[in-house]
Parts: sequence; C-alpha cells; structure tokens
Amino acid sequence: MAVPDRRAIELAGGWEARMCVIPAAAAPDQNHKRAGANASRWFESLGALQLNVLPLIDRDSANDPQIAAELRSAQFIYMLGGFTHYLGETLLGSPAAKAMRIAYDNGAVIGGSCAGAMVLCQHYYDPGERKVFPGLDYVHSACVIPHHNTFGKGWTARLAVLLPDDVLIGIDERTGMIDDGGENGWKVYGQGNVTLYQEGESVIYQPGEVFQLKHESPRI
Repeated sequence: MAVPDRRAIELAGGWEARMCVIPAAAAPDQNHKRAGANASRWFESLGALQLNVLPLIDRDSANDPQIAAELRSAQFIYMLGGFTHYLGETLLGSPAAKAMRIAYDNGAVIGGSCAGAMVLCQHYYDPGERKVFPGLDYVHSACVIPHHNTFGKGWTARLAVLLPDDVLIGIDERTGMIDDGGENGWKVYGQGNVTLYQEGESVIYQPGEVFQLKHESPRI
C-alpha cells in the first residue's frame, strides 16, 4: 500500500501534514494499541512527520471534545481496519464524525483500510450479521467490498440484492483508489484491481486507470 498511501499524504499537504489515525475498529478484540503502533511505524516509514494515533476506541471517546478538536484540525484522517459494524456504530452521529466532516469540507483527505474504507460509503455490509447499515456517506449510493480478490467477491451476489441502486466497489488487497483523477474521477493505485458492479454489469479497472462513480465525493 506504499504507493496509494504516499499519494494520500501528498494530497493532504505533504510530509508535514497533520495526520490523525483512528484505531476504533480494532478495539473489540483489544487490538487497537498494536494496530495504532503498526500504523505509526508504517506512515512514519513513508515520511509522515506529524502523526497522532487518537484514543478513539468507543462511543465515549467519539464524544470527547478534545478528540473532536484534533480531528477538526487534521489534514489527513485515516481509519484502521477491524470490526466494521463496531466502527460504524461508534462514529455515526458523534462529535468525532461531525469534526471529520468539517475537516473534509476544509480540504482534508479522509481514507481507511478495510473497515475504515467501508464506513466511508453511504452503506456498509456487516458479514457477521449479513446486513447492510448506514455509513458516513462520503461516497453516496456506494458500498465498498474489501479483499475483493480473496473472500470479498463472495459478498457481491447478496449485496446486489440488498443494494440494487448502489455501486458496489470491489477493491483487491494491496490496492487503493483515490479521487485524484481530475475530471475523470478516481484512480487505481497499488498491485491489484478495482471492480465496479452496477446495473447488472461489472467493469474492472487496473492500476493507473481512472473511472467515475455515479455520485462523486472528492479527496477520499
């Protein structure tokens, strides 16, 4: 993920951009500290100089005014993977989520891995409950399918029924998509492909290719 992550840092303002990492998705199995430390090492190895792993791990911390203030001033906000529904429920409607939206409206880059990417769309799928839930809606009428080239592709048939009007975005492992393709929209970065499922058809985009979604939402 070095290529898409470096590009995200660049779009956020460069190596000195103020970056906040949210480890909440890893909290249910008490893995948030290790995940946060891994994130710190990773992004610092790419050149990030101002990185803060926030203690945002539950609803109480999502309501914390100090954490919200950190998010409002961030230039790059990244949510780690883990338990998708837990992350969505922790953030939805919270002061932290509202602060993220303010930062985004001010030009911040917002991204995530696996669960962190899933909750950015209008809808996300929880494979444990086999249900769809409302996400943070940065990408409207869309639902991300992570790990698409391994187990994620198996979700597509069910999601096509649950979300017939949404674009299903299958993202392979070690692959990212960033809305920096100018008028053409999103660009694929990394080692794998992005597959779009919509209106009964699927289209595969390879690294370096660009594509549009029905409802654009920049800087994610």
